[in-house]
Amino acid sequence: MEARMPNVYKLARGGYLGLKAVEDSLADSRLPRNLLELLRIRASQINGCSVCTDLHSHRARKEGESDERLWSVAAWRDTPFFSDTERAALALTEEMTRVADGSGGVPDDVWRQAAEHFAEEDLAALVMAIASVNAWNRINIATRLVAGNFR
Repeated sequence: MEARMPNVYKLARGGYLGLKAVEDSLADSRLPRNLLELLRIRASQINGCSVCTDLHSHRARKEGESDERLWSVAAWRDTPFFSDTERAALALTEEMTRVADGSGGVPDDVWRQAAEHFAEEDLAALVMAIASVNAWNRINIATRLVAGNFR
């Protein structure tokens, strides 16, 4: 596959810097880095973004994630490898990523579960992380960026 643009992020520098500012704020949050990478992988799998799936899988390995957990992210409900906190975050990730598939947005039970596991400030950061990766996914998919170039 060939990219439609040489580098959308250079061409739309202001937009890139805005998204990067969100990422920088997440780096300063209390959310565990490995959890952020798992959420980014799951959203990217759902959206079919090969660039982000590749990038965040590599970053997750650098954060100490095992192959077993990485291979199981798409089947997190059916494996014993994730904590209740991670499951709550992954459920919220799926609902926010698939918001157009449902009626009324994120179901109350999914939100309540996340709120039980995360302080309000951390839940806000979680929402920003999920929204952010979905934005990156859509840009990469629309412009057909090629996986492997951003490691």
